Amino acid sequence: MTPPLLRVERVEKRYPPAAAQPGRFRAFWDLLLRGRAAGGTRVLDELSFEIRRGESMGIIGGNGAGKSTLLKMITGVLAPSSGRIEVNGSISALLELGAGFEPDYTGMENLRMNAAFLGLSREQIDASLDDILAFADIGKAIDEPIKHYSSGMVVRLGFAIVASVRPDLLITDEVLAVGDESFQKKCIRWVEDYLADGGTLLMVSHNMYQVQKLCKHAIWLHDGSARAVGEVFDVTQAYLAWHERKDAKNKETRPAPSQAACRVAKVALEPAPDSGPVSLETGDRLMVRLELQAPDDRAPVALVGLVRADGTPVYGVASDHDDFLPEPLGEGRFEIVLEFPELNLLPGGYAVRAHAMDPEGLRVHDTVETEFTVRGRTRALGLVYLPHAWRAGGRSSS
Repeated sequence: MTPPLLRVERVEKRYPPAAAQPGRFRAFWDLLLRGRAAGGTRVLDELSFEIRRGESMGIIGGNGAGKSTLLKMITGVLAPSSGRIEVNGSISALLELGAGFEPDYTGMENLRMNAAFLGLSREQIDASLDDILAFADIGKAIDEPIKHYSSGMVVRLGFAIVASVRPDLLITDEVLAVGDESFQKKCIRWVEDYLADGGTLLMVSHNMYQVQKLCKHAIWLHDGSARAVGEVFDVTQAYLAWHERKDAKNKETRPAPSQAACRVAKVALEPAPDSGPVSLETGDRLMVRLELQAPDDRAPVALVGLVRADGTPVYGVASDHDDFLPEPLGEGRFEIVLEFPELNLLPGGYAVRAHAMDPEGLRVHDTVETEFTVRGRTRALGLVYLPHAWRAGGRSSS
């Protein structure tokens, strides 16, 4: 059986106590006698997972969960305190802005040095030079010292070099969230092509939509341990639900529509009542009619979610998931309708959250929420009604 491209086995990372002199001596003797320091700060705790060629995995979690530390150990920047990391292929990593660049050397000099470090010969670098410069798109700044670059220019150059190498495993740490929006979209398109050609991706991101868009699997790190590992939607939805519960009493105020590049100009639920909020029976049809506003003639992506009154997510879907484009109305306005033929929600209060995203589905720009009520006579528990039948002695009862 072909070994995985990356195998992480019971990896742990601890930093020994070093604040006081007695602590340093104790840590020193623990290292000599036991091979590891007792106590100290635990960053990762016996983490295990595998990635096979052609797979894509997202690493999610809050700040301080251990995500960046894990990537640094995989790339050899840090050594694990215990456990084993096995890599069976070439790796290129974009972890920190400017990492590996010499600030006093020009962009061109850094380009050649980094490309050579990643395995390209001089002839290959010369053959790829025009493509690298076109991807980076930093113009005459390529002949200026790196120390004069903005952070966005640094990541442009770094990503362009990695894009020319096409490694077996690409590792990124929030790089796709850096730089201007047009460059982010260029990077997203490149990663999608890279994965379509059989590339393997390990990425850290706080953008759950981006993780769902690019990754098939995910790991949720929490306080250095894997709280969930598995299929990307299962893990990210568990993570988002945890945040929903955590933030239920401290909801963030959404930005004013005037701050949004793409806007939700109107949300209408049908059938519409003569007065008051929309109210329907379990199993009735629900239509969500959206009017979206864009700054140009490109159609935004519509993301529609259903949530219970207490904020519990029920369902969500985006128009680009189904390759459906809104209808242009002129002057940057677009209309799209989402139909639920049989809305099998159990009785209670709910809301439709309508989001306007950029045309690439990279970022949520605006959100509008509209409440509705579901009526019905049932003692079933949960969020949705599932058709069912009880069976005993050859008889059935629905």
